[in-house]
Amino acid sequence: MEWFYPNWINDFWRIQGLIHFDDKNYFEMKDEKRFDKECIMSFCKEKGMAFFDTARKVCRLKDNADDNFLDILEPTDVFDLLHQMPFCSVVVTTGGKASEEICAYFNNKGIDVKVPKVGENVSINSDLWTGTWWRMPSSSRAYPMKIEKKAEYYKLLFS
Repeated sequence: MEWFYPNWINDFWRIQGLIHFDDKNYFEMKDEKRFDKECIMSFCKEKGMAFFDTARKVCRLKDNADDNFLDILEPTDVFDLLHQMPFCSVVVTTGGKASEEICAYFNNKGIDVKVPKVGENVSINSDLWTGTWWRMPSSSRAYPMKIEKKAEYYKLLFS
């Protein structure tokens, strides 16, 4: 995948459009069923947003995006990644599997945390990293929540 959330039926960029521009179609190409990558890249740079997965290598056990059928072969070394971004003080997970993975990662590093509820956060203060971990709802349409409600949660990140 060349960039994050390119899938037309995933609502991540529509959520961002609602939050920042009051227009869920803001990042969509006019008359095409695709997102405007250049507009998104500019927006992310302006907002200081970066993206990465909690796993570097996965095996899909079924031919779908259901996390229940995802086997993580190589987890991401989150602190190694964060050390490359010394001004990053917020980490966000956007679904159950990613939240479980990062929680296990923190616990394996001696940081005793539990997975926060959707829309809530946990403060991390250790020698390895100091910051806030937020859990947001999945932006997948399979997650049973209206896009406007999802946007309310995601707006918390920018307030």
